[in-house]
Amino acid sequence: MTRVALPLLSLALGICVLGAVRKSETGMPAPVQARHTSDASGSIETVSAALAATAKEVDEHAETLRRLRDFGPGTYIADILLERDSALTRWPDRHGIPLTVWIQPQSSIRDFTPAYVSRVRDAFRAWDALELPVSFSFVDDSASADIHVNWIDRFTQPISGRTRWAHDDDFSITDANIMLAVHHSQGEQLDEDAMNAMALHEVGHLLGLDHTTDDSSIMAPRVRVRELSAADRATVRLLYALPAGRLR
Repeated sequence: MTRVALPLLSLALGICVLGAVRKSETGMPAPVQARHTSDASGSIETVSAALAATAKEVDEHAETLRRLRDFGPGTYIADILLERDSALTRWPDRHGIPLTVWIQPQSSIRDFTPAYVSRVRDAFRAWDALELPVSFSFVDDSASADIHVNWIDRFTQPISGRTRWAHDDDFSITDANIMLAVHHSQGEQLDEDAMNAMALHEVGHLLGLDHTTDDSSIMAPRVRVRELSAADRATVRLLYALPAGRLR
C-alpha cells in the first residue's frame, strides 16, 4: 500500500511586545516613581503571561508533531490530514460519560429485518472495545439520544451509508447522525454481514476518521472487509491521543 507521507512541519516563534503609557484622567501629574512602578509591574506581568501562553502553544504543537512522527507509521492519519486540510476533528474527551445512541428499531422499508439493529449495535461495540476517550451506550428513547441511526431504502449515489456531523470552532464534534440503506443503489439487499460492515465504516466517520487508500481497512471508500483492521484501530487511537484542530 502506498501511503502519503506526512508533510515536514517546522516551527518558528516570533514575539512582539507593544507597550503604551496612559495619562492620568485627572489631569494631575502623577509622581514619577509611582507611575513607573505601576506601569512597569503591569507590563511585566502582561508580557510574561503572553510569553508563557505562546511557549505553551509551541510546546503542545511540538508534542503533537512528535506523536505523529512516532506513532504515525502503521496508520492512515496522513490520509485524514490531506483530506481535511491539515485538521483533525474528533469528539472531546467524555470523562466516562458515554454518547447515547438510538437505533431506529423498526421500518416499513421492504426487506428490512430487526437483525440489522443487532448488527449495527455490534459495530458500535467493536469500536467501543478499543477503550477510547469516547464510548457509547444504547437508549430506547430517541429524544434522549446524542446520536441517531435511521434507515433508508437506498441512496441515489453508489453508497450504502452516510454520516453527518458538525464541529465547533475548536474542531470538536458536537453532534452526529448515521443513515444506513437497506438496499444498494442498484436495488440489491444488503445482507447482515454487509450491514455490519457498513455500520463499522459509518461509526468510524462518526468518530472522526476519514477515508483511506488502504483497501484492507474498514475506512476504504468501497468497503471490502468485514472487520476493523490493525490500521483502523491504530489510527483512531492516535486521533484520540492528539488534540483536535489544525496542525499548521
